[in-house]
Amino acid sequence: MKKIAVIGSNGQLGNCIKKIAPDFEHLYEFLFTDSSILDVTNEEQVNDFFYDNKPDYCINASAYTAVDLAEKEKEKAFAVNAGGVAHLAQACADYKSVLIHVSTDYVFDGTTNLPYSEDDFTNPIGVYGASKREGEELALEINPKTIILRTSWLYSEFNKNFVKTMLNLFSQKEELGIVADQFGQPTNANDLAEAIMRIIETPQKTYGIFHFSNYPETTWFEFARKIAEFSKSSIKLNPLTTEQYPTPAQRPVRSTMSLDKIEEVYKIEPKHWENSLEECVDILSH
Repeated sequence: MKKIAVIGSNGQLGNCIKKIAPDFEHLYEFLFTDSSILDVTNEEQVNDFFYDNKPDYCINASAYTAVDLAEKEKEKAFAVNAGGVAHLAQACADYKSVLIHVSTDYVFDGTTNLPYSEDDFTNPIGVYGASKREGEELALEINPKTIILRTSWLYSEFNKNFVKTMLNLFSQKEELGIVADQFGQPTNANDLAEAIMRIIETPQKTYGIFHFSNYPETTWFEFARKIAEFSKSSIKLNPLTTEQYPTPAQRPVRSTMSLDKIEEVYKIEPKHWENSLEECVDILSH
């Protein structure tokens, strides 16, 4: 039976994989690890884990994701998002494992009006995006059997995320200002978990970079408006400009990604973000 190691299994994506793992347990043995068991920044720990378990697939769902804090904690962000990825990629290369690594739309600067393809020039504008881009480069350089999935605006019923923050604020406030001039694709982490399992189940693998998110693009304001609608909240939402809501890290204005490649190569059809959001709000409301 083939083994799948899930690194960072207490995060949003890791929890979503745990949720669907029972559907695949007749085919694969899952090895769930979190940072208390396996610290990706510790090369020795990574090597010991691979030596003991020899996974066929390694899903790297671990990441330093505090976008604003990364501006202050540059070393920490790079240690996890670049150094940690290099350790996993090397171990995967040594044990002939396929590395499935999750990256981000923040590798782009967001200055174009067209959706980004996988081959487009990357130009991260913050520490978080720069650390994730370096992780991508190291993974592809070290282990030829690497599949990178760039995703965006990830949320789920687990952990901290925009949807859960909004639902919490809706219950406390009468009105709220939300940024309305930044564009991207909200993505339900449950959909990403299913896409990863589809890739693992595909006999002939194509390696390299793929984009996966829900579609089409929207703004944070529209995203919040739909959360309010689906949760039947009476909150008053006010559109803000990026200038009105300054943050320590600059965000890409439009980091919309083209999803053609993953549809073509792996026959994965992403869902409309509103449908996936409604499912999540439904879970959180019960």
